[in-house]
Amino acid sequence: MSGFLPDEPSAEVRVSPNFGPRRDAPGPDMIVLHYTGMATGAGAEAWLCDPASEVSAHYLVHENGHIVQMVRESERAWHAGKSSWFGRTDINSCSVGIEIVNPGHSLGYPGFPRRQIDAVIGLCKGIAGRHAIPARRVLAHSDVAPGRKIDPGEKFPWAALFKAGVGHLVPAAPIRRGTALKPGDSGADVEALQSTLALYGYGVEISGIFDHQTRIVVEAFQRHFRPRLVDGLADDSTMRTLQELLASMRS
Repeated sequence: MSGFLPDEPSAEVRVSPNFGPRRDAPGPDMIVLHYTGMATGAGAEAWLCDPASEVSAHYLVHENGHIVQMVRESERAWHAGKSSWFGRTDINSCSVGIEIVNPGHSLGYPGFPRRQIDAVIGLCKGIAGRHAIPARRVLAHSDVAPGRKIDPGEKFPWAALFKAGVGHLVPAAPIRRGTALKPGDSGADVEALQSTLALYGYGVEISGIFDHQTRIVVEAFQRHFRPRLVDGLADDSTMRTLQELLASMRS
């Protein structure tokens, strides 16, 4: 592929060789947001276009809001890795991946500049409009790969996206002192927690046992929907936020 017209009119095209055809999916029905986790945007852009890396994304958004498209939206970029949502495990085949330049947790994890977020919002609106992607399917990498990935992280301004009409969100319930479900717990309350997480789309086994996988899924949920405290414990705030989110999705 020597070049192509961008799907997003404002994007610059820089072709990555790391892509292929979508498998068992006519097109994307999900947007997955990442951070690059590298020291510089230039380095991340080069890495996503390097055949040796065997990774790519459809888009990269620099701190100044400049958008680069590397893979056509009709093609399968290699951005999600081992992941799942609603039982589907080939997330690459049903998603558009957006890498957002940010060095990430291991390199200081600064905030996301407003110009960059404005560009992400416009890009997501364009993608969602072209493919009729519902708001609840604009997700974090950490949502589809809990434990393995934590990006774009708890500093990512999901509320700003939601205010602009991108993504699914409810106000996080207040954090108060009290009991919480935790690793080692078991019983009907744990089963209800797991069932509700699975109903929203998270990959968690409904076993009635609060195991390690349940904790990392709770952390992923908190990182996106209750970022003020990410501890993996299912306190009242976490449970109420999850229940209100699910009720909002149904309505």
